[in-house]
Amino acid sequence: MAAPTAAPKKAERVAKVLDELERLYPTTPVPLDHKDPYTLLVAVLLSAQCTDERVNQVTPGLWALADNPFDMMHVPVEDIKAVVRPCGLAPRKSQAISDLSRILVEKYHGEVPQDLALLEELPGVGHKTASVVVSQAFGIPAFPVDTHIHRLAQRWGLTSGKNVVQTEKDLKRLFPEEKWNKLHLQIIFYGREYCTARGCDGTVCPLCRWCYPNRKRAKKTLKA
Repeated sequence: MAAPTAAPKKAERVAKVLDELERLYPTTPVPLDHKDPYTLLVAVLLSAQCTDERVNQVTPGLWALADNPFDMMHVPVEDIKAVVRPCGLAPRKSQAISDLSRILVEKYHGEVPQDLALLEELPGVGHKTASVVVSQAFGIPAFPVDTHIHRLAQRWGLTSGKNVVQTEKDLKRLFPEEKWNKLHLQIIFYGREYCTARGCDGTVCPLCRWCYPNRKRAKKTLKA
């Protein structure tokens, strides 16, 4: 990826990010193993402050207990906690899984709602988790932003937001809505392979060098 001699304008950086990520990651499988919206919802909930790889190691044992809200609501919280402990925050996550399963049964006939606001009302489900579920389970345009996407967006000069809320707004404004769902995963894949938290400081990876060929100092990320 040959870098220009001068820093490209934001519109050029946006186009480059789209083109390069599409070249590198033409297909974007969801990294969390799941079979339906419910199992995706639970897996995303478990992924908070935990790697996808660890979640994928844990969820088969959880699905052995119950893989639907009708059965999960009857599983003792202590049994859930014993299985999900490797994911961290086990007391909070296990209680949330139990509580949201009961709510899904009692309020939504066991179905995961497709409405972002309704999802955010469920225990343990924040905006990012809800955005992942609507985008990847239902194909509804959303742009989930975690701390890594926030970091990369700043390194590429796509946002100066001090938090993930502002970064999400900026990315939605810059990229076409029909690209959001796929681009969210493409940025995650690129970040893991080329632009890691420790492996790139805004001056190392190919996209960082292309976007800012004259950058001499590390790009300090504003708080997420």
